[in-house]
Amino acid sequence: MNLNSLNIDVSWTLFLDRDGVINRRLPDDYVKTTDEFEFTDGTLEAIADFTKLFGHIFVITNQQGVGKGLMSPAKLDEIHQYMTSCISKAGGKIDKVYYCPDLSQSGSFMRKPNIGMGLRAKKEFPEIQFNKSIMVGDTDSDMKFGKRLGMKTIFISDDLSEIRKFSKLIHFAFPNLLELSKAIKL
Repeated sequence: MNLNSLNIDVSWTLFLDRDGVINRRLPDDYVKTTDEFEFTDGTLEAIADFTKLFGHIFVITNQQGVGKGLMSPAKLDEIHQYMTSCISKAGGKIDKVYYCPDLSQSGSFMRKPNIGMGLRAKKEFPEIQFNKSIMVGDTDSDMKFGKRLGMKTIFISDDLSEIRKFSKLIHFAFPNLLELSKAIKL
């Protein structure tokens, strides 16, 4: 399957994971302030490109740092407002950020790889068609989330062993969002 064979247009929806995809992941830590939030290289340009292609763009992110009491929901909202503001200034848009603050061991239906956040997005934006949606993430839980909803999945990594390890869950793999946007524009 070729990425361009999908015929992506404004009827398509893009779901993006946050940490490790939009911003740099902090090893063994959580982004708790806007000062710690650092966009990955080329992300702002890529999201501006995606905005011209996709009808909707959503961020779908597990944020158990809130559940662990390491940051408040208000602080997380501040980080997301900063992120969406920077994206907007660069010519992109995020329609909505969905996050789950629940701990990984909670079994929460809202926490990826479970599909609660996707179903919430569909309820709020009924025009979403999961068979015309793409989930972009950097973990197996992102890929499982996308697969469970019938989306195409794109894995962000340049680690070939990781790509091979999750190959049954992945439709495409790219090292970053900028390389993905270049491939879609071809």
